[in-house]
Order: sequence, then structure tokens, then C-alpha cells
Amino acid sequence: MIPIARPDIGEDEVAAVSEVLRSGMIAAGKRVAEFETRWAEYCGVKHAIAMSNGTLALMAIFTGIGLVPGDEVITVSHTFAATANAILSTGAVPVFVDIEPDTYLIDAARIEAAITPRTRAIVPVHLFGLVADMDMIQALADRHGLVVVEDACQAHGATFRGRKAGSFGPSAFSLYATKNLTTGEGGLVTTDDDHLADWLRLYRNQGMRTRYQFEMLGYNYRMTDINAAIGLVQLAKLDRNTARRQEIAAAYDRAFADLPIGTPVTPDGRTHVFHQYTLDVGAERDAVVADLREAGVGADIYYPVPVHRQSYIMERGLHADLPMTDAAAARTLALPMFPGLTDAEQATVIEAVRASVGRHAGVRVETVA
Repeated sequence: MIPIARPDIGEDEVAAVSEVLRSGMIAAGKRVAEFETRWAEYCGVKHAIAMSNGTLALMAIFTGIGLVPGDEVITVSHTFAATANAILSTGAVPVFVDIEPDTYLIDAARIEAAITPRTRAIVPVHLFGLVADMDMIQALADRHGLVVVEDACQAHGATFRGRKAGSFGPSAFSLYATKNLTTGEGGLVTTDDDHLADWLRLYRNQGMRTRYQFEMLGYNYRMTDINAAIGLVQLAKLDRNTARRQEIAAAYDRAFADLPIGTPVTPDGRTHVFHQYTLDVGAERDAVVADLREAGVGADIYYPVPVHRQSYIMERGLHADLPMTDAAAARTLALPMFPGLTDAEQATVIEAVRASVGRHAGVRVETVA
């Protein structure tokens, strides 16, 4: 089976971890500090704060900006549940707006209608490796006095008008095993806000600045030097791996250009880093996925049940009418996408997609040599 993702872990990562283990200092230390500095430089921001995972990165930001019960946060339902869960962890509630039908990102034109006197923040999710329309989102936030928090968990290195994801406001990145940059598990917060950065560093360290002197209520959200050592190696090859993802995506685009399906869209002024390569294959999506898996292709669905239709959300009365989100959940699938995907593996994926789509669409599809 060709997997949907395969982490790019090699001997350099093994050597980096071995060095940390042999040093005898494996908790948060100099590797974490170096990783934070390097990531801040990469994103073009003043501060990067390493966390245990991406969910905790979001939770820390939402607590740090002062969300409290009764506050509302505008975001999307077409995302991993951690986006909404992190909002709920503060007692605030997510207010879902619909997505654009081609990019699958928050439809910025729908945000203003969702703003109420209780709205505190807007959380665009840079889904699948593409940055949302930050010009329009930031303009709306400025006009209404709202905070913009980027969920950049899938957008390492993606850009909007020359600025990297994570440079527009307090932002969270996930470093989970399948992400474009991984530490196995881990997360990062980026910000230009000195006060928020200082608060986050205290908060993730049990509220301690000096050992056993607790300045505030905090928790253990720390990253280890083991994780950071992996991250430093991963960061060194991130641009190379992004270029390979883009090359794979371009080959998919060419191979599917004659099929009656939707391929990923990259609006002008943005770069896509293709955490996922997502197709809209129509109403026969589940049958196409079954065909692909039968052919040895690990296609998957992101996300089959939108957040606003999850039982724990519905039980809270957080209803939303989101036709574009529901359509994406019913019609889209993701293909194998990772830097180590070989040309032969991609050829297998392409042939399987063409055969299945042709069969279910009732059209003649030529075999690609």
C-alpha cells in the first residue's frame, strides 16, 4: 500500500537524537532554544515558543489572549477538531462560517455577518498548506477590534503576498509525525507580541521563570531537546521537501487535467506547500476511495464529518448552515503526498485515479504511459 504520508526521517535525525541522548540533558534545553530562534527567523517574526503539540499551542494562545466563557471566536468547521476544541477549552465558543468552494479555506466575505458584540477573535485555518485571505481577514479584524489567530498547523513555509504563514498574528504550528516539518510530536507558537511571548514561556513552564518561584498558574507544555533536535534537522531540509511536494502536485495536476474533477487551487500571490493534495471527485467519492485502496493507494478523506456535525458540538447547540463545508466533506479525497513519494509510486496513484474516475464518471479515460 502506498501510504497517504511517510515521514522524511533519516540518519541525520537519528544522529541528532543520539547526540542529545548521550549528552545526558534531554529535557527542554539548548536545542529547544536554538529551534525556537531558527523558526522565528524562518517565519520572519520576533518570537517562537516551542510546545508539546499543536493543540496545546492553540490552547495556550487562546488562554494568553484572554478568552473567557461567553466569548465567541469565528472559525471554520472544515478542519481538524483541535481548532474548535482549543477554543472550547477556555469556555469560549466557536462560531462557524463556511468555506470557499475551491480553496476549502474560510470564506472571508462571510466573516462580517458572523461578528457580534461577543466576538473576540477570528481564526483562519491555513488548511492543506494554503494561507487564507489574510488581507481581507486582517482588515475586518482591525475594523472590529478583533484578534487574528492563525491556525497554521498544516502550512509550514506557505506564503501570502511574500509573508510566511505564522507572521500575521499569534499563530500555532503542529509538528506531528505527518506534518511537512515533524518532531514526532510537538508544536510552535509564533508572535511579534513581546508581552504574549513572555506570558507563553511562563505558562508552558508551570508558571516558573526562576526554579520553584511560581509567578502565575501555568502548566507543563514544554518540548524536549529530543524533539527539538529532530526539528532542527527537519527545518534544514524543509525548503527542499516543499519543492518536492510542489513538484509532485504539478505532476498530479498535469495527469488529471482532462478529468471531470477539481484539483487544488492556488490563488495569485500565494504559495501552496501541499500538506495534502485534495481532489473533488464528486458524489461517487466513497466508491473512488474504495477503488484506490483496492489498487494499493492509501487515499484518505479530510474530513468526512465536519466539526459542526460532531455530536459533542451539536450537543452544545452550536448549529451552523454550511453547504460548502458539507459538500467538501462528501466529495473530496486526498492522495499520497510526501517528499519520498517515488515517480513509480506516483504513476501507480495516477493510473488508479484515472481508472476509477473514468469508470464512475462514465467517460473514456486514456491510460497515461
